[in-house]
Amino acid sequence: MSNLQSLHWHIFPDANTVAQQACQKILTAARQAIAARGAFHLVLAGGRTPEACYRYLSQAQADWQYWHLYYGDERCLPVGHAERNSQMVQTAWLDHVAIPAQQHHIIPAEREPETAARQYSQLIVPVLPFDLALLGIGEDGHTASLFPDHQYLPAPHWTHAVYNAPKPPAERVSLSVAALSSTRQVLFLITGESKQNAVKAWKNGKDLPISRICSEKETAVYIDQAALSIPK
Repeated sequence: MSNLQSLHWHIFPDANTVAQQACQKILTAARQAIAARGAFHLVLAGGRTPEACYRYLSQAQADWQYWHLYYGDERCLPVGHAERNSQMVQTAWLDHVAIPAQQHHIIPAEREPETAARQYSQLIVPVLPFDLALLGIGEDGHTASLFPDHQYLPAPHWTHAVYNAPKPPAERVSLSVAALSSTRQVLFLITGESKQNAVKAWKNGKDLPISRICSEKETAVYIDQAALSIPK
């Protein structure tokens, strides 16, 4: 089922503004979650715009001791590899703030994908729903490591072992549509001309993994002008 009717679109002039505004939204969500429930559970995304957002967060003031971080997906690469999402987040953000290391919940993707997916599922289920999940969209319409035209196990599976991904590395671990929808808020961050065709397909109702994700309360899209423009 498409989530288009429940999306709130916010259009910004450029990618840097998207990252700045996303940073502010995350900080607001964190304050609200900590006030209401004593903790903030955030799902992180990879990519350039999320990375820029994390750099803004690294300069912010927050009650970091109450933050718990998770990942929408991870590449099956060795620990510390530069192409892992967790390594990017560590460098851009976590090296600069006081989030306790035991609250940085990394997908053990250095292991065999099925094992890593099973272990991560056991970790996340007790904390669902998340407070906020960050997601992007790839040029082919994928989100997290959920790729168009791939078959995934149906709900209630919370994680997937991904093989034969159309972009390297071929092996990955991803949260499922069910897990990414088990969150109070979803925030899609989309920037750049290269995303135009994927956004157009999404808005036109193509059956993409991204179109099946819808949060419990608010699903927002922060997008820049370049990504929203229709190609000539």
